[in-house]
Amino acid sequence: MTGFQAFLMGLIQGLTEFLPISSSGHLEIFHGFLNIKNENSLLFVLVVHLATVFSTIVVYRKDLSVLLKDLFLFKWNASTIYVAKLFLSSIPIVLLGLFFRKEIETLFTGNLLLIGFMLIVTAFLLMLTNYAKKGSKKITFPKALIIGIAQTFAVLPGISRSGATIATGLLLKGEKENIARFSFLMVLIPIIGAATIDIFCGKLSISNVNLPCLAIGFITAFISGLLACSWMIKIVKRGKLIYFAIYCALVGLFAIFAAC
Repeated sequence: MTGFQAFLMGLIQGLTEFLPISSSGHLEIFHGFLNIKNENSLLFVLVVHLATVFSTIVVYRKDLSVLLKDLFLFKWNASTIYVAKLFLSSIPIVLLGLFFRKEIETLFTGNLLLIGFMLIVTAFLLMLTNYAKKGSKKITFPKALIIGIAQTFAVLPGISRSGATIATGLLLKGEKENIARFSFLMVLIPIIGAATIDIFCGKLSISNVNLPCLAIGFITAFISGLLACSWMIKIVKRGKLIYFAIYCALVGLFAIFAAC
């Protein structure tokens, strides 16, 4: 991997992790078009994902500070209830990763046909939000679980995690800003958990590590993630997800035609 390729992949991860256009789908597409070799690809993917985790933490630093402060009061308050909902929402994806990890990894082989159809599914989900009634309801425990189940479909390359969770939340008549915040915070638990498992179980290859490329990818993903996360919050408030639906549909069709 060259420095320019690391920059592009970091940029793609940072932007598409928060924008509802599927980071996995775009990474797979560009991975093929850029002809990036697979050595240390898992390590690079882990690094850029951790970069977007830090982006989320920075954007929501005030919210996280309050949650952590109240959590360590060891009382059943609004913050502990919210954290409990976050943990509940992460259970489906954690179980899926624990029991079907090998099967999931087989999906990431640059299958443009699969990616194309899944991007069209993402486009359909985003289009549905255009018809969702304005909501102001809180995220209950059952709704948190449903949103968590929606997140599991994002293991398919081309299904946007943020798109699936935000669309589901809006269709459940959740308040826009709260749904966006919940969607971005709920992913912290599984990503950090998966990264910890990979590190301590020795699943990462550190031979021939290209530190400059890792640094370029991390910094690029972090900065672009900051911008994309802040931008996405504003977009969700305005309810303008239909434009991303059109984009996903066009890229999906492109991927399908490229595969044929």
